[in-house]
Amino acid sequence: MKVLIVSDTHGIITNYRKVLQLHKPDLLIHCGDVDGQEDLILECADCPVKMVSGNNDFFSDLPRELEFNVGPLKVWVCHGHNYYVNMSSEFIREEASARGMDVVMFGHTHRPEVRRDGGLTSVNPGSLSYPRQEGRKPSYVIMEDDRKGDWHYTIAYLDT
Repeated sequence: MKVLIVSDTHGIITNYRKVLQLHKPDLLIHCGDVDGQEDLILECADCPVKMVSGNNDFFSDLPRELEFNVGPLKVWVCHGHNYYVNMSSEFIREEASARGMDVVMFGHTHRPEVRRDGGLTSVNPGSLSYPRQEGRKPSYVIMEDDRKGDWHYTIAYLDT
């Protein structure tokens, strides 16, 4: 199974469309800040979509958080701004552990990060529209399982 994880598209879907065409995922997870483009994000994807609202999604009916399974993994998705992710991912990781999650996915910082330790994986795909990390390339994460049932996470960058 291939899962595409994106965040912080902020109403600009050009790069989002490129990434969908490039990877053709089985599931798309958007970690918020869609800025009114919920319908278009759903329409472009040829797979199921899980999407949460972010701090810029003022009039959205999207949920603030979601909990669901991806295969055997318990996944929690939120935007992250309510969990102080600009300071550190420690607080959101502690909350995810307390909830019994295997994976927490969030955005908000516009900087990609995948961290695995203590049985918990935290994933921030960065931003496809306004990247803030060194090099400032639009980023996203691909999550895939292998034949052994192990899950792998790859931070990927889009050449624009």
